[in-house]
Amino acid sequence: MPSIAFEILLIFVLVIANGVFAGSEMAIVSSRRVRLEQAAKDGKREALTALKLLNKPNSFLSTVQIGITLIGILSGAVGGATLAARFAKVLASVPQLQPYSELLSIIVIVGAITYLSLVIGELVPKRIALSNPEGLAYRAAGPMTLLARLTAPLVKLLSLSTEATLKLLNIRPAEDIPVTEEEIKVLLQQGAQAGLFEVAEQEIVSRVFRLADRPIKSMMTPRVEIVWLDIEDSTEEHRRDILDSPYSRFPVGRESIDDCLGVVSIKDIWAAQQSGIDFEPASLLQTPLFVLENTPALEVLEQLRESGQSLAMVADEYGGIAGLVTLSDLLEAIVGTLHDVHYDVEPPIVQREDGSFLLDGLLSLDELKEVLKLERLPLEEEDFHSLGGFVLTYLGHIPQEGEHFEASGFRFEVVDMDGARIDKVLVSLTKITEPIEPQDAS
Repeated sequence: MPSIAFEILLIFVLVIANGVFAGSEMAIVSSRRVRLEQAAKDGKREALTALKLLNKPNSFLSTVQIGITLIGILSGAVGGATLAARFAKVLASVPQLQPYSELLSIIVIVGAITYLSLVIGELVPKRIALSNPEGLAYRAAGPMTLLARLTAPLVKLLSLSTEATLKLLNIRPAEDIPVTEEEIKVLLQQGAQAGLFEVAEQEIVSRVFRLADRPIKSMMTPRVEIVWLDIEDSTEEHRRDILDSPYSRFPVGRESIDDCLGVVSIKDIWAAQQSGIDFEPASLLQTPLFVLENTPALEVLEQLRESGQSLAMVADEYGGIAGLVTLSDLLEAIVGTLHDVHYDVEPPIVQREDGSFLLDGLLSLDELKEVLKLERLPLEEEDFHSLGGFVLTYLGHIPQEGEHFEASGFRFEVVDMDGARIDKVLVSLTKITEPIEPQDAS
């Protein structure tokens, strides 16, 4: 008959073996598929083996469960049948405990085995696995694959039984999405906080994600702000319009921008003048790219890239010109507002000494929420894409200078109107919230 020391040692070996199975399972399941795929591409065979196990969870989990179940049965047999009987004799030597020796021995032995199984056989191995899942997955993948082959018939039976039960319960496996946009955003935020990424990198990637969700009309120069040339005007009028403007390209129309004939660039005008040719817009026109106002901004960027153009005219549903967008507009949506130092252009975001913001009415909603650190604005489901549009929608009428309202903990005051267009809005806090860090308006 085995000695009590041997039986205790056997219990410890079984508990450790249980920990190996539990840790291996946790390491492989917790491993990031992207890292395993990258390691496999780099030639790491263990990563490829772990990836195969991760791609076949039924087979892998069945193998682990077989090992854990067998260990549990053996631990129970050794502890209950032999070790408990030995310990009962020890307890029976105490007269007061003699009537309860068998029950107490089972309680003590089962409790001790359960405690060891939970701590050494489950919790500690799983915590170790979570600390370095990919590294442990590489080591565990080979032995787990070998064990799966040895127990293949039983694993196949368990896998088929599991799938049949799930089908009977009408439960379908979830679609395997390697990574979501939200997960990438969270990882970037955590990486920036840990110093792995620059804050600027996080902001740029976040803006790129937003770019795919924004229609081009949310970042275009609106029709009322377009500087265009009327082909019926005189050459002197054309020169004056060009010299008074900071732009390098100009749409050319006949009596109205809706009748857009093309686009002319200062570069072509200068080249013509150097050749001694009088400036005539009609002879220098380039066919512009036309896009619909609801076209996603990322799609417009791709169209500009493919066409080799740097400007697109934005058309509304009626065929009229709603605005125009340039590569610079799309670049600003990614890297932030850019300003030409050669022109006196008032920045769209100015933070004053009291912490309030003087904002341009054409400021996009994404930029507004970024400045105010808001996830969402009231009435955002309505069809507006700028600060001015938000104010108009909230008030329900064209405001007068000095008119104001409160929303989302901020006070919005119209301080300047350009005809019927809201030119400047003063935004200030109305309640105590987290302080807003000064914005770089340069």
